[in-house]
Amino acid sequence: MSVQQQYAVMKSELNERQWRLFLGTQAKQRGYGGISQIVTLSGASWKTVKRGMVELESKERPPKGQARKMGGGRKKLEEKDSLLIADLEKLMVTKGDPMTFLKYTTQSLAHLTDSLQEYNHKIKKSALALLLHKLEYSLKPNKKNIEGKSHEDRDMQFQHITKQCNRFEQMGNPIISVDCKKKEQIGNFKNNGKEWTKKGNEKQVNAYDFRSLAEGLAIPYGVYDRLKKQGFVNVGIDHDTASFAVESIRRWWKEYGAKQYPKATGILITADGGGSNGVRNRLFKKELQRFVNEIGVPITLCHYPPATSKWNVIEHQLFSFISVNWRAKPLTSLAVVLELISHTTTKSGLTVAAMADMKHYQTGIKVTDAEMQILNIRRDDFHGEWNYTINPQAGGLVPIQA
Repeated sequence: MSVQQQYAVMKSELNERQWRLFLGTQAKQRGYGGISQIVTLSGASWKTVKRGMVELESKERPPKGQARKMGGGRKKLEEKDSLLIADLEKLMVTKGDPMTFLKYTTQSLAHLTDSLQEYNHKIKKSALALLLHKLEYSLKPNKKNIEGKSHEDRDMQFQHITKQCNRFEQMGNPIISVDCKKKEQIGNFKNNGKEWTKKGNEKQVNAYDFRSLAEGLAIPYGVYDRLKKQGFVNVGIDHDTASFAVESIRRWWKEYGAKQYPKATGILITADGGGSNGVRNRLFKKELQRFVNEIGVPITLCHYPPATSKWNVIEHQLFSFISVNWRAKPLTSLAVVLELISHTTTKSGLTVAAMADMKHYQTGIKVTDAEMQILNIRRDDFHGEWNYTINPQAGGLVPIQA
């Protein structure tokens, strides 16, 4: 190994200050003309070697863990340009025309650097990105958190649901959370998310998501067993109606519920307050009454209060994992949808079963007041519109309790 190579190795192993001190020591050992010799052998500048010799004689030392004394290095942009941050903050504020309510922003690195140049500030995009992070700015998407005005009895309803869940669990009765997941178009369409793919093997999908290009719709209605940590998804192809919702619950009971809870004396369902299984959906109650009559087991409903649909257990215990499992995978057929749902698992023990529902469900069915009156519904004292039990009808028509 040549002398020059030895110096190169030392430079790669030492920090700035250690490298200067090493060069200074080497130069002092060589005596007169040592600086020139070390410059030739190491490739370092004359100033670096000379500075190392000066630091050897100096009693001042930089703080522990630093290679330079305090104040060393290039000055920060905001220190050299006192108006930079103030002008940058102005540009980050959303602008608009109060007469037209048009709002716009120039919040991209390219636009911001151009705008700052108009204010006579010289800064590159890379330096601007570092400065924005220092000011606690970052790229963020819109956050879907605003659901609407909360009901005054929101917390009390959650407490009521918890009490009911505890009671049914102690009795060994099933507790299921139900909801309908977002409808998915069947075809070679983009599915959100990313997956590891070798270069050149990227999946090519349709550029447009027009409904006319789809082969059909997949409508996943989920049933999540909170005690067994098992999911069941009935995938329809027609409409998300109350009849479809109850048929999904019926299929879960026939395939799994009745076998796992043979001695059940009741079923607790937690559901959103809207949609096909909503509070005001009369057909949902009528179809549930028919189902209760079939199995002879009462069903208790607890609906989540308004503006709390995302708190439904099925959202974050089942649907979220299905979305993760099929991310970046085009749902090219109903068989693919069923396969991806059925293979959804988690480390905590979640298993999911899926079934295709090829039935067609009529929309626009009206349930009259007279039909509602014969349903055997017992409403709770606390928000009976949210909390009620549907009992089997014995001997024909049973009037609903007010």
